[in-house]
Amino acid sequence: MKRLPLSAVAVPLLTCLVTLNALALWTATGNAGTPAKLSVPEGRVLIAGGSEATAAFFTIRNTGGADDVLTGVTGPAGHRTMLSRNVDIGNNARSMAMVRTVTVPAGAALTIMPDTLDVMVSPPPRLAPGDRLTFTLHFRHSPPQTVRARAVRPGDE
Repeated sequence: MKRLPLSAVAVPLLTCLVTLNALALWTATGNAGTPAKLSVPEGRVLIAGGSEATAAFFTIRNTGGADDVLTGVTGPAGHRTMLSRNVDIGNNARSMAMVRTVTVPAGAALTIMPDTLDVMVSPPPRLAPGDRLTFTLHFRHSPPQTVRARAVRPGDE
């Protein structure tokens, strides 16, 4: 059996050790990134003018180093909640489209507002100004966030 020269073994071994130490140092100094870190202050829910649905709105802040994904919302018992978005359909008309997921970018905020993304609640609960409803926001990587939404009249958001 032929023996390999020492340099044939030493060079790959040394390369692996240097790479491993560099990665350990990079991670130890915080450069490997941090997971998403989400916070959701109190939101708003519109007092419904009709009987079909209303909407809730939240701002989700992500101060972490990685994106996360909002995968759904649950709301008060007896009411269906879903993510939806208004889309232009032409001739100054808009329609509602369901949204399965939405990204919460690292180091930024996802603002759910009437003219972009909202949480549709159907049927709308009976609310007076200042009443609060509890919602749970579900994410792909982070634990669920339970948050309250204060009832406001449309235009008072």
